[in-house]
Amino acid sequence: MPVQLLGAGEIRALAAELDVTPTKKLGQNFVVDANTVRKIVHVADVSAGESVVEIGPGLGSLTLAILEAGARVTAVEIDRRLAERLPATASAHGVTAGELDVVHADALRVTELPGDPTVLVANLPYNVSVPVLLHFLETFPHLQRGVVMVQAEVGERLAAPPGSKVYGAPSAKAAWYGRWRLAGTVSRQVFWPVPNVDSVLVSFVRDDAPRGTEEERVRTFAVVDAAFRQRRKMLRQALAETLGGTSASASAILEHAGVVATARGEELAIGDFQRIAAVAAG
Repeated sequence: MPVQLLGAGEIRALAAELDVTPTKKLGQNFVVDANTVRKIVHVADVSAGESVVEIGPGLGSLTLAILEAGARVTAVEIDRRLAERLPATASAHGVTAGELDVVHADALRVTELPGDPTVLVANLPYNVSVPVLLHFLETFPHLQRGVVMVQAEVGERLAAPPGSKVYGAPSAKAAWYGRWRLAGTVSRQVFWPVPNVDSVLVSFVRDDAPRGTEEERVRTFAVVDAAFRQRRKMLRQALAETLGGTSASASAILEHAGVVATARGEELAIGDFQRIAAVAAG
């Protein structure tokens, strides 16, 4: 039997059965449109036999669309009611036993995933989308690509190149892992409840080789954070405390790293930040 997707009425009925009310605190907005979840799966290029991790499956609308494509899904859900109900929903909609694993956990604390998924597909809560993405990319190097639906402002930042008005710490940190691009827009009307923000799809492909060691990543991210904490200041000022305590010491390190001391953080690519951190570390 082919996998059947959830309809809007069924989603509301499931929510009522479980006494689940989407909350702003958890950033919950359930997708109630089948075409939208199929679009996400299509953009992610999910194919039969692949192992996919989904963060925050909720009532299962996107989960079923991924399973419909023939992939195996590991779903990470923080809400116990939703986590416990999802396998039954999947079974009732034609999902074969063994194709779905549900992990009841906070996505920010997960350190192990069954099935070693290589693809990430998710409708991410607006309030934790960047921390969750960075945690998964750091923790699970076998994740090679993915598509996430996020608030438009967040998606634009993730995909922004150096020099862009919205380029910031999330942009630089995301670029540590690979290439990001905006992959589509999503109407507010496909959500329940209808959010007061626009959403976009963002896709990523991990670089073939790691950019650096974990120690190098931590040092680089510390420089990134310092640079954007005072983003209007020149780097020699913004990084003074981080690079030796004075603007003179920061200028010397920046010059050695091949970075203009009067530049600002928004002008630097992740490789520039990495060089600064390497020089500072000696």
